[in-house]
Amino acid sequence: MSDDRLATRTLGNAGPPVVFVHGLFGQGKNWTTIARGLADRHRVTLLDLPNHGHSPWSARVDYLDMADLVAAELEPLGEPATLVGHSMGGKVAMQLALRHPELLRALVVVDVAPTGYPESGGRTDDPDEEASPFAAYIAAMQALDLHTLRTREDADHALRAAVPSRMVRSFLLQSLVRDGVGADSGWRWRLNLEALARDLGRLRDFPEPPPGGTFDGPVLWIAGANSTYVLPEDRARMDELFPATRLVRIKNAGHWVHSEQPEVFLETLRRFLDVVEPAAGVDHRGSEVS
Repeated sequence: MSDDRLATRTLGNAGPPVVFVHGLFGQGKNWTTIARGLADRHRVTLLDLPNHGHSPWSARVDYLDMADLVAAELEPLGEPATLVGHSMGGKVAMQLALRHPELLRALVVVDVAPTGYPESGGRTDDPDEEASPFAAYIAAMQALDLHTLRTREDADHALRAAVPSRMVRSFLLQSLVRDGVGADSGWRWRLNLEALARDLGRLRDFPEPPPGGTFDGPVLWIAGANSTYVLPEDRARMDELFPATRLVRIKNAGHWVHSEQPEVFLETLRRFLDVVEPAAGVDHRGSEVS
């Protein structure tokens, strides 16, 4: 991988391309379960965004930069792809769709809206709504003493106060890796925590689209029914930028909807692909429909 190329992993070797983009603190492998469910009929690519996973670190964390890097991965595919993005990755996917619509057959946005998010709650009328926890997550990861850390279980215990959810701690700790063996081994984060902390405010925002920019292709919006990331008041802006939007809310799921309800998520996604791919003249072996 060159210094400006993203780390990728592909499952399946035939069929229309589907590309997955993870959210903040994630990596492409977070989508493995869903990808395996599609790989019988699709070429599925899992991307690591900059400053995450195995991809290079960058001087800043910026949506337009990330959208351009993802676009560079889509261009060699040889045909338009369906792009699936969750949370931060959903904002990257939206920005790419608005700036490079020719690269996409369809778009799937998972539990995020084309809007800015306040630092401290404010997305509902609920006075008990929790403030955005991401800054606290970063601070807790930065506070972990990697030189004296012995085990992953010790790291889990150290994060518990700032990250009470066991599921979220497990998710974050996927980016904590140990290099070397014996006395020469050491722990490190695959996340560029310094840059993420500095640019977190930029990630809460949503850059203005190009003047008059819309993506007119088919869009599936999947939201967790227990999440406040996509609210009724967001729908007007969604429809303005993405006129062919269908919104689905999945019951018993919060922000990490594809992890909390993977079977329902996969079935919802497959049904959408079954509709948009024949409409584009493609069968599930990747050949032209006669």
